[in-house]
Amino acid sequence: MRVLASLSLVIFLQVLHINAGRHFWRITDHVHRLRLERQRSYVTKTKLWNEPLQFNRAPIAEFLKQPFDHFDRQCRKSFEQRFWVNTAFWKQPYGPVFLLIGGEASLSEYDVLSGEHVDLATKFGALVVAAEHRFYGESICAAGLEMSNLQYLSSQQALADLAVLHANLSHRFNLPRNHTWISFGGSYPGSLSAWFRLKFPHLVFAAVASSAPVRAQLDFQDYNKVVANSLSDPMIGGSKECLANVRSAFSTLGAALEKGMPFVKHVAKDFKTCTIPNSLRDKGQLVASLADIFMGAVQYNGELAGINVADLCSTMVNSTTSPYGALQDVANQYLERMELPCLDIDFVHFLKFLSNTTSVKMIGTGERQWYFQTCTEFGYYQTCNVSLGCPFSKLMSLDDSLVACSKVFGVETSEITFSVAFTNEFYGAAHPRGSRILFVNGDIDPWHALSILRNETISETAIYIRGTAHCANMLPPSDSDPRTLRLARQKIEAQVGAWLKKARLGVAV
Repeated sequence: MRVLASLSLVIFLQVLHINAGRHFWRITDHVHRLRLERQRSYVTKTKLWNEPLQFNRAPIAEFLKQPFDHFDRQCRKSFEQRFWVNTAFWKQPYGPVFLLIGGEASLSEYDVLSGEHVDLATKFGALVVAAEHRFYGESICAAGLEMSNLQYLSSQQALADLAVLHANLSHRFNLPRNHTWISFGGSYPGSLSAWFRLKFPHLVFAAVASSAPVRAQLDFQDYNKVVANSLSDPMIGGSKECLANVRSAFSTLGAALEKGMPFVKHVAKDFKTCTIPNSLRDKGQLVASLADIFMGAVQYNGELAGINVADLCSTMVNSTTSPYGALQDVANQYLERMELPCLDIDFVHFLKFLSNTTSVKMIGTGERQWYFQTCTEFGYYQTCNVSLGCPFSKLMSLDDSLVACSKVFGVETSEITFSVAFTNEFYGAAHPRGSRILFVNGDIDPWHALSILRNETISETAIYIRGTAHCANMLPPSDSDPRTLRLARQKIEAQVGAWLKKARLGVAV
């Protein structure tokens, strides 16, 4: 019996980030640890249970056998999908089912114990389910992540997994075919939530899609345009001076990297790199790794001490040295906070990291799997075009990301371009024309650039939250939440209530 075995794991909400550097993933892991602690604290301090949560009362991880390929019955391979069920709040037999969809990271028991969907379940008497995405966490086959298995990793297969789970739980709890299900998800799972409603409207009555990049894009330049806007936003501690100094620092860095080896060695010493950036791709890794610190601060603003817009801008503006020297201070603080001896900027190391199929990561983000999905479905490569507003460096190129797809997975640029176009055609991109889908985004979150920010139809609506970052509405509430976020949660609750009323009345729209 597995009882709260993952108290120290890096889990909960999903992540989205692909660029040449690996350091954003390190930042994400730290954010996940803090989110887990926040979840645990919220569960133990609130009255979600009749008594404080006991270890032997934790929801138990269950596993459902799923086919590798739902669309080819000749394929006999299968894997075990992990999921959790929490019946504590369910008003049987008519209470709705709230399904939290997993994505490119592992889930845990806490995904049916806390979060926005659980708070709503307590109000509306819902059965809570959390389903891990195929090939992430422990929902992975014994054969591992060889290409022979990865070929079955896609959003389409993941949606079919949800349909099978829906049938399994409907049978288990004796739910009628028209029983009301509402799906929830944030980031890539936010897209899956919207797409589950879009592609399986007979199974899921409505969907909440938070920070959902429903539009696939190969070269995602707008990501860093949003980062630039956020670094200059006084509401979250940014300023025009901060943005100007970040631009200046990266400009000085780029110029030094172009001058030749004596200057390159000096840069390596300045930023404590593990190796000398000898190749152009290593130099790209260096600038991307430094940019990761700012990009992570924006995407997860307010969640990680020291790595947020206000703190970084304070360093960049108040340093007694030059902007380049302030950037050194930012890098040193990052290494100290992450307990790293040096900054890994070796591109060959990065390729080896993505190529590893034997050390399957069961906890946190599945970097190899997610990079494969970007190569075969989404793109999402965050490049830097300085002339279009990016504050970093042109060395953060699309080519580095595409080379990784080719060398690690054998997926060439023409295939990626086709796959991104197919994804948009299959799901409708920014105009899916679905119904009963609520898109929730924060204006600080760079991923809002690929989501839906305005009402598409009378029942395909959007909430756009001023001053909040990635998936902020999905976290347990906090006294420090801005008023805009509290109001947004009230709107989400009202929308879910309205959907449930329509379901009870049998309203079709």
